[in-house]
Amino acid sequence: MKKILSGRCLCGSVRYEYTGELEGATYCHCHDCRRATGGAYTVGVLTRAAALRIVSGRVKGYTTTGDSGNTITREFCPKCGSPLFAIAQAYPNLVWIQAGSLDEPASIKPSHQIWTQCAVPWAYINEDLPSFPKGGPVLL
Repeated sequence: MKKILSGRCLCGSVRYEYTGELEGATYCHCHDCRRATGGAYTVGVLTRAAALRIVSGRVKGYTTTGDSGNTITREFCPKCGSPLFAIAQAYPNLVWIQAGSLDEPASIKPSHQIWTQCAVPWAYINEDLPSFPKGGPVLL
């Protein structure tokens, strides 16, 4: 189902829109996602890179190598530091939009959890969702 999503950073300098299919949303409990967000996990909404458009502002990126061995670039607002997107080198046609940056984050329903072996004990983990101790399901 085609969906139109919009979002922005905390200060409003970076605004974006996405028009396309949603591939799912993921809770990620990995060490890097925790550090990048300052929370117990992140929620990434899987989207197609070609359908994502930055409407205003520019992002800055920071690249690391995750526990999976894949290179991941996290993009954020250079003014306020809000995390906005994540791009894995292994999947250059996909972008994970950080759900907290969406104008309507309540419309997102995470479908699974990944890197649950790294989850902090005080984080709530929905036992009804499929969970992957390392990594996650194979992507398109």
